[in-house]
Amino acid sequence: MSDLFPDNIPSVRSDPLDGDRPLADRLRPQTLDEVIGQSHVMGEDGTLRRMLASGRLGSLILWGPPGTGKTTVARLLADAIGYRFEQISAVFSGVADLKKVFETARTARRAGQKTLLFVDEIHRFNRAQQDSFLPVMEDGTVVLVGATTENPSFELNAALMSRAQVLRFQSLDRDDLEALARRAEAELGRALPLDGDARETLISLADGDGRAFLGLIEEVDAATGPDETLDHAGLTKLVQRRAPIYDKSQDGHYNLISALHKTVRGSDPDAALYYFARMLDAGEDPMFLARRLIRMAVEDIGMADPQALPIATAAKDAYHMLGSPEGELALAQVVVYLATAPKSNAVYTAYKGALALAKQTGSPTPPMAILNAPTKLMKSEGYGEGYIYDHDTPEGFSGQEYFPEKIGRQEFYKPIERGFEREIRKRMEYFGKLREARRDQSG
Repeated sequence: MSDLFPDNIPSVRSDPLDGDRPLADRLRPQTLDEVIGQSHVMGEDGTLRRMLASGRLGSLILWGPPGTGKTTVARLLADAIGYRFEQISAVFSGVADLKKVFETARTARRAGQKTLLFVDEIHRFNRAQQDSFLPVMEDGTVVLVGATTENPSFELNAALMSRAQVLRFQSLDRDDLEALARRAEAELGRALPLDGDARETLISLADGDGRAFLGLIEEVDAATGPDETLDHAGLTKLVQRRAPIYDKSQDGHYNLISALHKTVRGSDPDAALYYFARMLDAGEDPMFLARRLIRMAVEDIGMADPQALPIATAAKDAYHMLGSPEGELALAQVVVYLATAPKSNAVYTAYKGALALAKQTGSPTPPMAILNAPTKLMKSEGYGEGYIYDHDTPEGFSGQEYFPEKIGRQEFYKPIERGFEREIRKRMEYFGKLREARRDQSG
């Protein structure tokens, strides 16, 4: 639990009309010490505390999921340091709005008043709009505090990022939400009408979003009588499950597919199944997952288990045949198979090496011996001369040179001592000895 939240905060309701305001608004912290969570930036040694102690506040980008206090912290920062607070949303603002805000800030600056400009959803501004902040940040007209739920590395201009410090806000943990529940109980004047299991369920339904959690509490409070207590079943019947934080075109999507890929590569079937299930639960297209599993089979397993690719492809076909929800089980089977298979990226590395050489060396002619000679002229020019038909040799291996003379022999594929590649390595070593013997004979 955050050490910034006192356990015994009394009810803050002072106006009978407060009951008409949403609970999240009524419980909005009035000072930075009342903020729940984010102790890594708000604590005694946190970044914001050090800024405030120095009396200087630089521009910031607050990055984190919804309901973690970004807007509240921005407003309280302005109060704590004595700046006027101006707020706009990138969803509803355009160039004309920005010009008006900047001019107001300039007027205030001439009067000796500094401005903290809070921009919600700042990632929704286009490149030109983001660039418009640079002059007013540089000349001190505003201290910019932007809030975003998306990764600023991808969504914000490099110039803007270089002039602001990024602070990562984290989802509220279980203890933070429990503290928020106690504050809500003090405001409502009664304990939440939930037994222990139902209380834990409500906390899990919030998914780390404090604003959504207070909305769920309001829903429970409004729907229950003074002597009613809900159990887990009663609560789940009453409230709708919140959708997980996931946008198939944004950060949550890339975070989870990265986690799935790395847990498969790391041979952890349990963690891999967990991230696979999370993506399906959030509404991911199973065919996207099927395609990624096929990619894992060729990128991270390759010839260490040659069956990985046909099995992954078969699971994709099985999903097509069965549909949902039965088809997902075929994909889950592949997740386990790939995670427990021997790993090798030798083919992947070899391909990248061959591609790089192909790009660098242009178009050298292959050895004449391995070129077809369909015409008399080509035969007279030496096409196909000296070619050895491998099946006519005792070992089925001629050992002749296939690389262009301009390049010379190269080695891209280096099988490792795992899985089936151990056997391939033996074959290649055998072929290598035969090739050296033939070279010695011809030399």
